[in-house]
Amino acid sequence: MFAPYLLTAWVSGTVVAVVAGVVGFFVVLRGNTFFAHAVPHGAFAGAAGAVLIGVDPLLGLGAFAAAGAIGIVLLGRRARHDVVTALTLVTMLALGALFLSRSREYAAEVFALLFGQILGVAPGQIATMLVLGAGCLAILALVARPLLLASVLPSLAAARGVRVGAIDLVFALVVAAATTVSVPVVGALLMFALLVGPPAAAQILARTPGQGLALSLGLTLVTVWSAIALSVGTDLPIGFFATAIGAVLYAASRLLARARRRVP
Repeated sequence: MFAPYLLTAWVSGTVVAVVAGVVGFFVVLRGNTFFAHAVPHGAFAGAAGAVLIGVDPLLGLGAFAAAGAIGIVLLGRRARHDVVTALTLVTMLALGALFLSRSREYAAEVFALLFGQILGVAPGQIATMLVLGAGCLAILALVARPLLLASVLPSLAAARGVRVGAIDLVFALVVAAATTVSVPVVGALLMFALLVGPPAAAQILARTPGQGLALSLGLTLVTVWSAIALSVGTDLPIGFFATAIGAVLYAASRLLARARRRVP
């Protein structure tokens, strides 16, 4: 379970859990779950394009994640946000299919970006993950108060001088950076599950934003650590366990919240 060759899996999984737990808290609070689904999946096209031209897939992933996130925010201001998000997602996925069809090489690393390869993370990737993850958390720390207000009461935030549009754009870039950190490790599918499942469970149980953030972080860490342990012990995909644990946590939080309301 803690063999030397698994050390990078535990370290990278912890980094991903911390970033996903904190960013996911705001994703759920803002109702941006569809947005959080579109950015990681759409960024797949960037990785495919990078493979086609022979550069690091991580560069393409980051570029498409940022471009997609910014495009959704800017275009969503003048149209229905869900429609813009959906069209951006399918457009980038179509580009990914086009890029792969033009590549003469078997792009196994691109498909790994969809489903993750946490047990195959190279030690050299850890430093990049730490830098990007620390950058995400630092930006969130700087804009935490206006972001929280803009997420809960956007009209009041605007009345108090908060530039809601700028906050939306900054948060979109944070989600893009979190995607770049996490997708190479856990894949686009699992990244979406981590951004939504544990944070949603935390917000059901928490009574204050501070409690919600702390609980979101804790539940996401438990989810990732448990999924790694179960995956190593059973040789089954980590994505299955992480998604299942997130679903169980959400269901349990709903039941616990209902039980609380029944207590006189």
